Amino acid sequence: MQRWAFGLLLLAALAGCHRGEPSADSSPGANGNGKRLRIAVIPKGTTHVFWKSVHAGALQAAKELKASGVHVEIQWKGPLLENDREGQINVMQDFIAQGVDGIILAPLDSTALVTSVLDAKTAGIPTVIFDSGLADEDAIVSYVATDNYNGGALAAREIGKRLAGKGNVILLRYNVGSESTEQRERGFLETLHKEFPGLNILSDDQYSGTTPLEAQNKALELCNQFGDRVNGFFAVCEPNTVGVLGALEQEGLAGKVIFVGFDPGPQLVPALEAGKIHGLVLQDPLAMGYESVKTLVAHMQGKEVEKRIATGETMATPENMKQPEIQKLLVPEQAD
Repeated sequence: MQRWAFGLLLLAALAGCHRGEPSADSSPGANGNGKRLRIAVIPKGTTHVFWKSVHAGALQAAKELKASGVHVEIQWKGPLLENDREGQINVMQDFIAQGVDGIILAPLDSTALVTSVLDAKTAGIPTVIFDSGLADEDAIVSYVATDNYNGGALAAREIGKRLAGKGNVILLRYNVGSESTEQRERGFLETLHKEFPGLNILSDDQYSGTTPLEAQNKALELCNQFGDRVNGFFAVCEPNTVGVLGALEQEGLAGKVIFVGFDPGPQLVPALEAGKIHGLVLQDPLAMGYESVKTLVAHMQGKEVEKRIATGETMATPENMKQPEIQKLLVPEQAD
């Protein structure tokens, strides 16, 4: 009996010695506790240049953090189409169920994703929002984005300047519930009304849908409806801009109608150089992904972070597009 009791005591002592030791495959984490931080990044979609550049920025931040001893694993996943609210909600809920350490989200819908973000908060998972806002800002750590209202205002001023404040303009909206493009639309219309009262809005209530083909079909409808009365056109995001460009080319209006879009792309940059597009409002998606990861990790380390982080917006034109700082935004780095 004494030998059996001694054996039990010895096993307990050995277990106590090993309880506080890290496992062989652990690596230093943000809190110095040997934990690798798993951060889910959920874009609105995965196919467009913009999102691939956001991904590259997130990976760049993770690489820098690793060099400083903070190991971050970026888990990138989003819906294929940018109108799949249910798909994005499912991705969000899957990451919550997996128990990731943090989430970075570009909500497809400012209200539809609120419940999922609150679910994450209840589970102890902090969320940083990027690109497009969420209706409940108390549920999030920070919002990293372009000043989308100002992006719309820049577009209005470019069109107004090129039309010398006179003519007829069409605004083609994007998708109901997309906070970022709603802000661009509002900035565009309010700036036109305030600064260019001589410009007439032919149409501002039509939505393009989320694919270039849908946008092209809607733009063709508008061109056929208004004919040669159209002097200016504003498209509020990359797929929207690609679609309008296709419609203007098909109608023989490319270069004749003053056309300003949002975001670059493999079809859009050559069109800008050729004068078929007169302006592209540029965001900095690389900075958006980078700052989102850095902000979330700082919060997880117990540091105070800004509630709103602006990443800037710039107007590219055929006249300034060769400038180095514009080129970096026109052809941003992309993740593989």
